[in-house]
Amino acid sequence: MPDAAKLVAALGLAILGFVVSGLIMPLFEEDTNFGWFTWVNVGLGFLSGWMVIGRRAGRGVVSAINVGLSGAAVLTFWGLFVQACNEMVRIAMKNRYDGPFEALVAIFEIGAEWAVLMATVPILSTLAIGGVLTGFAAEYAWRTWR
Repeated sequence: MPDAAKLVAALGLAILGFVVSGLIMPLFEEDTNFGWFTWVNVGLGFLSGWMVIGRRAGRGVVSAINVGLSGAAVLTFWGLFVQACNEMVRIAMKNRYDGPFEALVAIFEIGAEWAVLMATVPILSTLAIGGVLTGFAAEYAWRTWR
């Protein structure tokens, strides 16, 4: 059931996905073609906010902090997974894998490599602060517009 808390949480994590995507892009090589990178992360942020934070709004301030951090972690996980799948498909189209199992393993290798690459203080602090602020905003929306 749609409500204001879900919408606020979805918009908050969508904005967070957009901001963090902008912080991640300079970490890659200059000639990297990002394509739909930012917009996929915005969509994942919207879905994560709606399903994770918005669903658990209304349980108090401490819960808002925990749920906000959980939402940011879910956004990060799914963002890494979807982008790693996309990169694996791009590499697979060049016939670089010997079989399907090697391609599936490559998803997790690419995801782990990118997780280490993005584990910087600005990105992690932006995710944490943005998640907590989104949790607070969803809590406020739940209390104000029930």
